[in-house]
Amino acid sequence: MTEIFLDAATLLFSPAVWGCLFVGVFSGMVIGAIPGLSATMGVALLIPFTFELEIMPALSLLIGIYCGAIYGGTIPAILFKTPGTPASAATLFDGYPMMQRGEAGRALSLSAWSALVGGVIGTLLLIFLTPQISRFALSFGPAEFFALAVLGLSLITSLSSDSMVKGAIAMVGGLICSTVGMDPVSGYPRFLFGSVSLMEGMPFIPVLIGLFALTEVFSGEGSPPVVSKSEGMRLFELPHKADMKRCSWTVVKSAFLGAFTGSTPGAGADVAAFLSYSVASQQAKKDDCFGKGEPKGIAAAEAGKTAATSGAMIPLLSLGIPGDSVTAVLIGAFILHGIQPGPLLFQQHAPLAYAILGIVLCAHFVVFGTALSTAKLMMGTLKIDKRFLNTGILMLSLMGAYALRGNMVDCWIALAFGVLGVGMRRGGFPPAPFLLALILGGLAEENLRRALVLSEGSFGVALQRPITMTLLLVTVLLVGINLWRQYRKNMDSVRVDD
Repeated sequence: MTEIFLDAATLLFSPAVWGCLFVGVFSGMVIGAIPGLSATMGVALLIPFTFELEIMPALSLLIGIYCGAIYGGTIPAILFKTPGTPASAATLFDGYPMMQRGEAGRALSLSAWSALVGGVIGTLLLIFLTPQISRFALSFGPAEFFALAVLGLSLITSLSSDSMVKGAIAMVGGLICSTVGMDPVSGYPRFLFGSVSLMEGMPFIPVLIGLFALTEVFSGEGSPPVVSKSEGMRLFELPHKADMKRCSWTVVKSAFLGAFTGSTPGAGADVAAFLSYSVASQQAKKDDCFGKGEPKGIAAAEAGKTAATSGAMIPLLSLGIPGDSVTAVLIGAFILHGIQPGPLLFQQHAPLAYAILGIVLCAHFVVFGTALSTAKLMMGTLKIDKRFLNTGILMLSLMGAYALRGNMVDCWIALAFGVLGVGMRRGGFPPAPFLLALILGGLAEENLRRALVLSEGSFGVALQRPITMTLLLVTVLLVGINLWRQYRKNMDSVRVDD
């Protein structure tokens, strides 16, 4: 065993490996910061550049891009309310209000620290509990995925602090949009409106760009604060000790939730981020202000989505099954270099397997250092005139929407949802429930119908599967708690008015 670890250390501590890791992290952060250029696209685009590399430098480059892109989307989300990646959408709910208060450096440093802790916890779970987590994740069938999606939808009420009714209406709108495209079971086209571009469903990234980035541009409300000279001269904006102490337990809980969600094939970092944020807001204390610049909101979203990147590696390395779309692309990189991920990886290529685990852990530290060292440069963009800034955001947003599929229809969808987002803002309808319903709606419908097909139309399948039953009972409990809290809140407001 000692010889295996020595061989793994030799593979890991190679100048080529670390050079590729730094290049990958920096490239990934740039890709993630551009709306529409997701981590999947970044890894897929750079795979051809790894053909001439050895296996470890190639994987360190791709893993660096993966981790860097997942964090990179946080930067525009906090500074401009423009999430670079879908996983960063949950961060802007509290990150952007902190920026508006002139606390951009604090928000960026807190997000970097939360991402580091979440990534380290997720990687430790990857190292020590891979077999157990993999077996549990694989026990999820269609019924369990449906129950998980319903649980996520029930948490939407915690994202609708002002009005549960308006939040529910926004959720229904998202569920309706999730039905656009081909029927997941019969293949029958639905709500295409004569456009073949919608056969794959409502494209998520253009909707995301429209609801947040273009809504902010079209509304033209407010202007970003100017960063003070003293703050701008700092090389590092270190996390505040008070924030770390206040958010530590939230980060730990979100990391465990994110790692498990990421290890469940098909979930991904975006679902992990929203679930972590929703659970954290569900457990909020009286002095917490989720949605108005609450540090715990940033910590939960960042820890959850970063832990999900390590979690997605669990089924990849142990079973050869991708946890999300990025790890599906990584399987191709493994095979190109003559390595088959799966149960035999740790037996046939033990030093390589442990070196990969080490590079995943190191990637999170490199992201943390890069994020802190570039915070000064990022905050400097807040000094740009709002008119030029909005023009740049509009151009990058439309380019990102087009780059997804090379289809102009996606640009029109982004513009349409930008207009819809302005109307939702003026009407007081929160965009978060709409977005989460769009993510989970298709997952819920597809798995419900699959479960019914397998059970020959019997809804009793939920009673026969303990995990499904547990998730549904938790959903009912959370809905009841939220309704009770809303009732108490309404009664308290009536007493105050009297």
